[in-house]
Amino acid sequence: EQRLQLLELGGSVEEDYIRIARCFEATRQRCCRLEQDGRRAREQLARAEAERAALEVKLKHARNQVEVEMKKRHRAEAELEKQERKLQLVLELLMREPWGNEALSREQCSVLSALAGWRIGAALAPVRRSSAVDESCQSLLSHSDISYDRTEDDV
Repeated sequence: EQRLQLLELGGSVEEDYIRIARCFEATRQRCCRLEQDGRRAREQLARAEAERAALEVKLKHARNQVEVEMKKRHRAEAELEKQERKLQLVLELLMREPWGNEALSREQCSVLSALAGWRIGAALAPVRRSSAVDESCQSLLSHSDISYDRTEDDV
């Protein structure tokens, strides 16, 4: 009877060992899949970080370019205002001087009068901006949306 119990126990132990071995194999395969998934995720992360770094460099260059272009624009606007003021002074001088009206033809005087009137109106108007740049509130990238903070460049 003891032998029969041992045989029955031995058979169930053998089945238990087979079940345990199958569980270990399933667990090992799952670990392998997870390891591969982890490797792929690390590779994807590395690619994303490299892309982010490249985009940050592009952003830094774009910020620098915007800054340079804004400085150029401000210098050009200042030069335009300076030249407009000089032209205005010349026109005023020509219109005030009695010899200027005598030396100039009637057509030239009327053109100068028209220019003088236009320039005076332009001088009283707000500062003009280049029409090539859309500075309206409907612009997709307004200057208020652009951050020129250099601390982000160090990150």
